[in-house]
Amino acid sequence: MTTFDPGHLIFDCDGVLVDSETIAVRIESEILTAAGFPMTVPEIMDQFVGLNYASVKAWLENEFGRPLPDDILPSVEAQVLEAFPTELEPIPGMHALLDRNDLPRCVASSSDPDRIRLSLEVTGLDRHFEDDFVFSAQMVARGKPEPDLFLMAADRLGASPASCLVIEDSPHGVLAAVRAGMPVIGLVAGGHAGPGLADRLRDAGASHVVDNVDEILPV
Repeated sequence: MTTFDPGHLIFDCDGVLVDSETIAVRIESEILTAAGFPMTVPEIMDQFVGLNYASVKAWLENEFGRPLPDDILPSVEAQVLEAFPTELEPIPGMHALLDRNDLPRCVASSSDPDRIRLSLEVTGLDRHFEDDFVFSAQMVARGKPEPDLFLMAADRLGASPASCLVIEDSPHGVLAAVRAGMPVIGLVAGGHAGPGLADRLRDAGASHVVDNVDEILPV
């Protein structure tokens, strides 16, 4: 459990608020492999989690040496959104954490606004966040691992970066928080959290890594 006493909380969405990464990665692997860009689930977990689609596209085109068809990533997103209403669940304990804590908070996610909104609505987590405090990487020039999204979130909260505690599940997200000058906790409570993720989050700069939501803040 962290001993840091934050004034504001910034939550990533996928893998932190909602247990979405296993759903998304499964669909990404199927569609990319069928299109001639073979990527296994572990490879996608390693390379893509925490990145926005522009960064994923750039990585794939560099790795495979050819353009990615324009319809591939929109197809992935459409199928992910179709799966969410029946498959998506909140990270265990997240509702209780948000119910018992009244610190100013926001969401800062690499996903596009429609996906974030659906994720929160399907899981009932939307009641914990005001619409004006849900931020997407599409709202800034550079996504994670650059600090732009977190710095924008702090500005909208009226907070200094040092007063904001970030909760992240990906090395890219942790690095973005570190670059923004924010303390960050790595959360490995999602279904995608393999045995090496905790060490990767620490290596990226997480001050604490926890596998249970109850460990994020003192009760």
